Formats: sequence, C-alpha cells, structure tokens
Amino acid sequence: MWLPRVNLWHRLPKITKNNKNRKDMKQPLAYVHPEAKIADNVVIEPFVTIDKDVVIEKGTRIGSNATILSGTRIGKDCNVFPGAVIGAIPQDLKFRGEKTTVEIGDNTTIRECVTINRGTAAKGKTVVGSNCLLMAYVHIAHDCVIGNNCIIGNASQIAGEVVIDDFAILSGLVAVHQFVHVGSHVMVSGGSLVRKDVPPYVKAGREPLSYIGVNSIGLRRREYGNEKIREIQDVYRYLYQKGLNNYAALEAIEAEMPASPERDEIILFVKNSKRGIMRGYFPEK
Repeated sequence: MWLPRVNLWHRLPKITKNNKNRKDMKQPLAYVHPEAKIADNVVIEPFVTIDKDVVIEKGTRIGSNATILSGTRIGKDCNVFPGAVIGAIPQDLKFRGEKTTVEIGDNTTIRECVTINRGTAAKGKTVVGSNCLLMAYVHIAHDCVIGNNCIIGNASQIAGEVVIDDFAILSGLVAVHQFVHVGSHVMVSGGSLVRKDVPPYVKAGREPLSYIGVNSIGLRRREYGNEKIREIQDVYRYLYQKGLNNYAALEAIEAEMPASPERDEIILFVKNSKRGIMRGYFPEK
C-alpha cells in the first residue's frame, strides 16, 4: 500500500541567530530552553529536554531521551546516557519550591535511567563530584554529597542528605539510609543495607552491615604502601577486634598509636558520627 510522504520539519522550532544557546545543536528534535547556558561543543542527541536555568559545560554529551531540569549544573566532559533525569524536584514533603541546584563535576558518567534530585532548604544543593560513575538506575536523593572518583553500582538507592566521601565504591543494589556517612576508600558489598555510618578505608558486608576488613586491594591500587595499610589495620583492631567500646578504643588509639593523616581521619570520623558506626565482624556460629 502506498502512503504519502509527510514532511514534519516545518513544525520543529526554528533556530534563530539571536538564540546563541541553540546554534550548535546537533539534533533539531531536542528541546533546549532559550535561557539554558550550553557550551558550543556540547552534543545533544534527539528527544532530549533541557529546561531553563541549566548550565552544561564544554565536552559533555547528553544522550537521547535524557531530561535535564531547572537548577542543574553539569561540568566538562561528562557523559549522560539515555533516560537519565537530572534536577527533578525532591521527593520530600518538606520541599516548598525553594530555588535549589544539582551540581555535577567534570568527567562524570551518568548511565541509563539514573535520577538525581535537587536539594532542599536543608543544604540547598545536591552534589556529585568529578570522575564519578553512576551506573544504570541509581537514585541520588535531595541534598546528597557524593565525592570525587566514586563508583555507585547498578540500581543502588541513596536516600536524602547522605554523604559519600572520595574513592568510595558501592556495589549493585545497595540501599543507603537517610543521613548516613560513608567514608573515603570504602568498598560496600552488593545488596547491602547501609543503616549506620561506614568509616574510611574498610570493606563492609553481611547483614546487618559489618566490618569485614580493610580495603587493602583498593588502597594498593591507589598507591598506599604496605606499611600504611598495616597502620590502618592496627587502628581497626582497636575499634573492632579488642572488645572495646568506641570511646575506649579511640582513647587507646590516641594514646598508643602515633598521629598520621589516616589515623586522625578515622578518629574524627568516629567522633563526628551522628548515626553511629557499623558493627564489628562476628563470625557465624
């Protein structure tokens, strides 16, 4: 059966000389609000929606069907895959429409169907650092702060006001409770429920979430030497393997171990923990 050829191009919005933000768009099937600030060499694929009050810096690629909403700031050389939604309003009943942002650093990859919500009045912004990888279906809720060089595995769900420090790795299907703090260089096993703070340099697993050793492989990859790794292990022996409560363990660490950046980072993390740190390792009977 013969069908007439229909030309729909005349229905698409025209790109005018006055609209500098759209002049280098690769796809006329995308929608970019005239007030969005898009660097000239940003690649925008078909069916993308970019709202007003959005800033996207040079070298970034926005995949088809991604939605970038008001208040989003995306750095240089990022890669946003199809179906991602960045800058949606928080899923928080206390949100009253205040002006807030999502801020994403440079060279971060956001895979398919990731959702990142704006901040609330609590902190004003949600932050994802540079050189991060957020795998497919990850959710980052309002007011979270994700450090640099973090990896968050497929379908992990990060509740509001969570802090995840640099070089942390969360495997797939991890659920992190609101207000939790995950320290730097941490490795959390897949399917974990993170209800307590996870101090730096450790591996965390089991149910309930427990200390299962120092993340020695990750530390070696980041050029920590054996002597430094042994020092970190000694700190955690006081915290988790000597039968001391946290207060007594910290006193012993400060009295018996020489000061170092790593020792002091762990001490400050435990002292400042509001939810309490995760439990120690107890072998199954």
